[in-house]
Amino acid sequence: MSPSPARRRNLLLGLIVLLAVLAGLWYVNRPAPLARVAAPAVRVTTAPVLAQSVPIYLTGIGTVAAAQSVTVKARIDGQLDQIGFSEGQDVKAGQMLARIDPRTLQAQLAQAQAQRAKDQAQLLNARTDLQRFVRLIGEDAATQQQLDTQKALVAQLQASVQTDDAQIRFAQVQLSFTTILAPISGRVGARLVDPGNIVHAADANGLVVINQIDPIAVVFTLPEDAFQDINRALQASRQPLAVQAYPREGQDLLGTGSLVLLNNQIDPATGTVQLKASFPNPQHRLWPGQFVNVRLLLGTREQALTVPAAAVQRSQDGTYVYVVDTDGKTVQNQAIAVAQIQDGLAVVKQGLGAGQRVVVAGQYKLKPGAAVAETTPPGAGAGK
Repeated sequence: MSPSPARRRNLLLGLIVLLAVLAGLWYVNRPAPLARVAAPAVRVTTAPVLAQSVPIYLTGIGTVAAAQSVTVKARIDGQLDQIGFSEGQDVKAGQMLARIDPRTLQAQLAQAQAQRAKDQAQLLNARTDLQRFVRLIGEDAATQQQLDTQKALVAQLQASVQTDDAQIRFAQVQLSFTTILAPISGRVGARLVDPGNIVHAADANGLVVINQIDPIAVVFTLPEDAFQDINRALQASRQPLAVQAYPREGQDLLGTGSLVLLNNQIDPATGTVQLKASFPNPQHRLWPGQFVNVRLLLGTREQALTVPAAAVQRSQDGTYVYVVDTDGKTVQNQAIAVAQIQDGLAVVKQGLGAGQRVVVAGQYKLKPGAAVAETTPPGAGAGK
C-alpha cells in the first residue's frame, strides 16, 4: 500500500530540514581557507642616476715610436780609431760619437794649402808685371798685346787661387767628417762597428742608431667612421686634442700627450685613418716598439645623466633599465636611449632623470611590478 500524499510531503520536508541542518553544521565547522602567500621580494642592488661631466673619447691600439730616429753613418772611408759613447746611454746633439783616422785627409788639406800658396805667389808676381807693363806702355816701351796677355795671366792665376780656396774648403769639410758628431739628442743603441774596422760611406748598417725618446711618439689608427668626429673636435678646440696611453693589460696611465697628426688620407685597404701623438717621456714609461691602448679625448659632456653600465638591459625593442618606484618597493622597466658606454658608465640621452634609482644587479629575476628589497653591494661594508 503506497504512502499517502500527506505522508510523502512530510518525508520530503523532513529531508529538506535534515539537509539544511547538515549544511549549517558544515558551514560552522568548515576549514579556514588558506591565505594567499605573497611572492617574496627580489633582492637587488640599485644605484642612482647621476648628472656629471663625462669625457668623450675614442679608443684604439697604437705603437710607440721614437720622435726622431737617426742611423749614424760614416761619410768617408777610413779606419775607425775611437768610439765616444757607451751603449744605451743618452747623448746630446753635437757630442762626439766616433773618430776616423784623419791622417790621409790632413795630408790632402796640406797639399791644397801648399798649392794655394804657390798660385798666390805666382799671382802676386803677375800683378807686379802687370803694373810694370802699364808703365811701359805709357812710355811706348811695350805693346798693347803684351799688356793684354799679362792681364789674362793675372785673371787666370786669380781663378787658380779661387780653385785652391775651394779645394781647401773641400778638404777641410772632408777632414771634419773624421769626427762623427751626434745629429740629435737621444739614446744610443748597440754599437754596430768596433774600433779598428774599416768603415765606408756606402755601409748600410752604420755605426749606431740614436732614438729620441723624450719626447716620444705614439702612432695609432681609428676607424674611418671616427674621422668626422675627430675633425669637428679639432676645429672646435683651440688646443691640440689630448691623448692618453695605457698598457695593453691594466689601467695604469703611462702618459698624456697631444695629437700632432691626423693623416691626410684614409687607408682604403683597412678603412682606418692614421694619427700620431707626442708624449713627454721623462720617466721613460713609453718605449719604442711598445704596444699601447690609446684614448683620444674629443671633449666633455657637461651634466650628462649616467648610470652604471650593468644597469642597461637589451631586448628586441631596444635598451631599457629597471627603475625603482618612488615607494622603493617595486620596479618598472623603462626604455632609454644610450649615447655611449665607456669605463663601466653609460650616458643616457633619454628616458631617465637625475635622482632616480635603477637596478644594477639581480635583474634576471625581475618583471614589471615585482617587489624588490635593497641588498648591500659586495665590498660596501669594507673599511667600516
